[in-house]
Amino acid sequence: MEDNQFRYAKKSQDWKKYMFYSKYILASIVLIILLWMTFFQVRPEEVGVITRFGRYIRQEESGLHMKIPILERLYKVAVERQQKEEFGFRTTSSGIKSQYTKTGTADESLMLTGDLNLADVEWVVQYRINDAYKFLFKVREPVSTMRDISEACMRQIVGDRTVNEVLTVGRIEIATSVQEEIQKLCTEYLLGIKIEQVVLQDINPPDLVKDAFNAVNQAQQEKETLINQARSEYNKIIPKASGQAEETIQKAEGYATERVNNALGEAARFNALYREYIKAPEVTKRRIYLETMTSVIPKLGNKIITDEGGNNVLPLLQMQMNNK
Repeated sequence: MEDNQFRYAKKSQDWKKYMFYSKYILASIVLIILLWMTFFQVRPEEVGVITRFGRYIRQEESGLHMKIPILERLYKVAVERQQKEEFGFRTTSSGIKSQYTKTGTADESLMLTGDLNLADVEWVVQYRINDAYKFLFKVREPVSTMRDISEACMRQIVGDRTVNEVLTVGRIEIATSVQEEIQKLCTEYLLGIKIEQVVLQDINPPDLVKDAFNAVNQAQQEKETLINQARSEYNKIIPKASGQAEETIQKAEGYATERVNNALGEAARFNALYREYIKAPEVTKRRIYLETMTSVIPKLGNKIITDEGGNNVLPLLQMQMNNK
């Protein structure tokens, strides 16, 4: 009987010790859980948004912080990380040589242009969260909403342009216009998203008409080549002709100036002679006669000079021969 009582007492003491240690271990576990729920770490690229019973309380920057366990809830939002959304394709594996697929994306990439042609448009929207509060609480699904906005804006901008503009010269303008329109709507809808860049990845005609489009583009390129060649020939000939015309005009102007100056010189010379002639007519006539003969006689051929009676011809002929 005493042995039974002793064993019962021992079991009772063991049970009390077990309960004591169990309560201690449970309290320790609860304390660890509460501490784990109290302290939290926010990484440098994130902000921590704290709510209490679903209501926004505060926002914490990067570092170690505390919150009330159970009562307060933490949302971590990457505000410094640039994110992207793909349209018309999906990246299956990224790396040095990334791989893509178009499976299931035809509905979002096939668009109607302003001249009623089809274009297969692939683009990427790069964005960043610039307001964590708006991103979390103003719109239920902000990323999905941003995707719908991006697709609507792209369809609107592409629908205002011809297929040639979309495929060739209008790509930069389209990307810029789409980025501005998406940002405008994101700001209006309070998404808390900043659009960093819109990149047109690829724009092609649909596969069924791709050959016809390529033929048209080739013909257009040949047309541009011929136009450029014609402009090149034009730029060669027209400046040359303009230069020749200018040269002829300058020669004519120079010749006219020369003639006018010569005429003015002759007139001045004549006036000077006339003034001298008025002063001494006989002397002036004699001087003019001699000067004229001096300039005229050397231009003649064989000359025979005689006196008034026709005598003494031979000596003069001999002098002529000596002059030759």
